[in-house]
Amino acid sequence: MEIDFFWLAVGLAALGYFIGDGLKNFAKPQKKSRYPYLIKEKDLHYHFNLSKDEIEELLNKYPDAPRIELKGTTYYSYHKFIDWLSSNDIYKG
Repeated sequence: MEIDFFWLAVGLAALGYFIGDGLKNFAKPQKKSRYPYLIKEKDLHYHFNLSKDEIEELLNKYPDAPRIELKGTTYYSYHKFIDWLSSNDIYKG
């Protein structure tokens, strides 16, 4: 009978440890690393479910969209473009 209480106490101690460790990081979760995913400018409309004209208007209206240019080809980082679209900077005007 005493051995059962021992294992119950060990289990409760482990449970308390793991819950406490999870609550310690609850307010500031760790950032997950995201792999860069580059999209060519001509394929951008596929990924955002917009027409080619709408993407062209968006890029002309907001030339500060995050982009990378390599050997004359313009690429957009998917994650940075999503963050840029989600920010309030482009919706203020």
